Order: sequence, then structure tokens, then C-alpha cells
Amino acid sequence: MLMGDTGIGADPGADDRAEHVPVMLDRIVELLAPALQEPGAVLVDGTLGLGGHAEAMLTALPGLRLVGIDRDTSALRRSRARLAPFAGRTEFAHAEYDALPRVLDDLGIGEVRGVLLDLGVSSPQLDEAERGFAYSYDAPLDMRMDRTQELTAADVVNGYSAAELTRVLRVYGEERFAARIAQALVRERAAGRIDSTRRLAELVREAIPAATRRTGGNPAKRTFQALRIEVNAELGILERTLPAAIDRLAVGGRIAVLSYHSLEDRMTKRAFAELATDRTPPGLPVPLPGSEPELRLLTRGAEAPTEEENERNPRAASARLRAAERLRRH
Repeated sequence: MLMGDTGIGADPGADDRAEHVPVMLDRIVELLAPALQEPGAVLVDGTLGLGGHAEAMLTALPGLRLVGIDRDTSALRRSRARLAPFAGRTEFAHAEYDALPRVLDDLGIGEVRGVLLDLGVSSPQLDEAERGFAYSYDAPLDMRMDRTQELTAADVVNGYSAAELTRVLRVYGEERFAARIAQALVRERAAGRIDSTRRLAELVREAIPAATRRTGGNPAKRTFQALRIEVNAELGILERTLPAAIDRLAVGGRIAVLSYHSLEDRMTKRAFAELATDRTPPGLPVPLPGSEPELRLLTRGAEAPTEEENERNPRAASARLRAAERLRRH
């Protein structure tokens, strides 16, 4: 669903700058800007959120054209208000970011010069208690980034089998007590539906051995992460998006990905490394045509925020940034 000037309405009373601190902002501008200097260059922000990164890029590059995608209609409404000064250079789409090729096709855009993916849950989603993302608030067990979809965290907790819950918690939350937590949830829901974030956090805490509860922060953290990933199909979407986004990059175009947990970062690392490798068979004196790397890595491993940024914005602490440049077509 594309949105021009008559799409999602702006909220002129919203002032999101004070509450939204874009993660690793200066470094992302530094990495992407060299590919976006030509007038009319297109940057796709696949996870637009409140538009902090997009605003910085549009300000720094007066000839830049932005395509902003987000699955959260509330975020799109607020980012559209924030980016109103750049009207004429912006397009908005309500979609999951794996729809990037379709969105570009609908706009008549072939190749782009930049792609930004800032993964994970946004600050507004965490701060709006009714969204059900945070264990620090008592709220309905929701966790949908796109509130037009049907599946909620409550549906997962109350509808999945013990084996399915165990898989979700173990794979997406890297929770070593996944089976114990799943069994506890199945027992509890037999007496009545589990519908609140507070009750879920209490059940997780009770299911984990007492000695483990005393270290490592809130014991519900991994369960909430796992349920959020499952509800929003985050890893499947990322797995589809990375090759599709790279495929739409022009030669010389750049992609930057901000991850917030190891599962996302490993997936990004693999996707970049595969295309940054010379596939000439060992022992040949020169690279075979068509076997040269398609990408050049712009970061040495995954870059982390500075200590200063972590102090200023504690939510940045888990962020890891990887970036790459397109060297050639297939």
C-alpha cells in the first residue's frame, strides 16, 4: 500500500524528536552518503519507524529521494509528519520490508543507491504500554508491529502446543529453560487464558530455577523476544529481504543493517559474506570471470555503538551495524 500526500494523515501535534534517538546515526550517514551524492539517488529505508535516520539523510543530501517502508501504521503517520519539510522527495508504503521489490516496482523504480534496515522493535512500540512489547508494563499480550494483522502474542501463548512453544523460545529466544517455560504456560492456560504481559512475565519467572533468576537481568527478556519474533515473523522476513535488497542495489550502491540480537546479526553476516567472497576454485592463478565478489564489506565485523552513545541512549547498547557496497551485477 503506497502513500502519497493523500495517504496516512500527519499528526501535526506529535513531537517525536525528543523521544526518538536514532541509533548510530552519524556512522550510518557516513557509510551511506558516498553512494547517494547524485541528484535523484534513491534510498530505501525499509524500517522507517519515526524517521530519524531518514531525516538526517534527507537533510545531509538535498538531492536525495527517499522511499520509506514500515509495517506499523502509527509509525508511518508520525514519520510522515516529521518528514513533511521534504515533501516531493519522499514516498511512503505500509508494508513489511520484504515487500521492497514490489514497492519499488509500484513506484517505477529499478535500481536504488542505498538501503537501510534498522531491525527490531522501535522505541515507540516499547513505550506505548498497550502494544504489549514490554515486560515492564502490564498490558494486553499483543506484540504486533502491524496491528492490522491477526496473530498476537496471546494467540501464540494460548494456542501453540508445548512442543511448538518450546521451539519458539529455544530458537528465537535462545532460552535454555524453554521446555520448562512452555510446560508452565500450558498448565496455566488450562485454568484460563493468559492475556497480560505481567502474568506472562510472572509465569516465566516462576518456571526458571531460583538460582538463575538472580543473574542476567529480567528472566522474561528472552521469552518476550522470542514471542515478538514469532508474532512478527521477523527472521523469515529478514532472510527474504537481504538478497532482494542487495539485488536492487546499483553498482556502487550501499546497504546498512542494524541488528539488535545475535540471530539477526548472524543472518546478515552470512548474507554479506557469501557475496563478498571470490568463488574462483582454489589453485587457479587468476579469478574466473563472474566469480569475483559482488559485495565489498564496509565494516570490519559488526560495529557497536560507542560508550558515549550507550550512556546517552541505553537502548543502543545491543545494536550491531554491518554495511556493504555493491561491486558488480551477477
